[in-house]
Amino acid sequence: MFSQPHIEERKLQPYLAIRTAVPIPFGKYLGPLWQEVEAHLKSQGLPASSYGPALIRYLTTDMSTQLDIEVGFAVDHPVGGADRILADILPAGRYATLLYTGSYRGKGIYKATVALLDWAKENEIAWNTTTRNRVEWWNGRVEWYLTDPAREKDPKKYRTELAFLVR
Repeated sequence: MFSQPHIEERKLQPYLAIRTAVPIPFGKYLGPLWQEVEAHLKSQGLPASSYGPALIRYLTTDMSTQLDIEVGFAVDHPVGGADRILADILPAGRYATLLYTGSYRGKGIYKATVALLDWAKENEIAWNTTTRNRVEWWNGRVEWYLTDPAREKDPKKYRTELAFLVR
């Protein structure tokens, strides 16, 4: 189940993440990456209340090859990275958003993504992307995992927000 897409203005959003290239399906890679970023946050003395939610930032989305993604957490204020943990900021601007409610497994988030992409096409909304070496790079395409499965046991109640930067 997902909400009606809409456009909203967003501020800069700092985050910490690990950048990686993953094959599809990539779910099995996410847990260890989030754990590594969370361990770094804790090593910096940051309480859990100062970061979150979990996120995946999609840099490339060619489903026929590996995806370039960043896996991490939003933070309240810029925090230094270390080793392979990078500190970055999602750009401010207009984002097309949609809220998906349901399991993180299966095709639900994929179907929500297709709905958002179709809605944008129908409404002549252009994505904020660039092309390098014939590859499309997204300047702001994020899945925000708003529900922590450690706290909510019912996957039907999990909430994921899709937010894609528009031109």
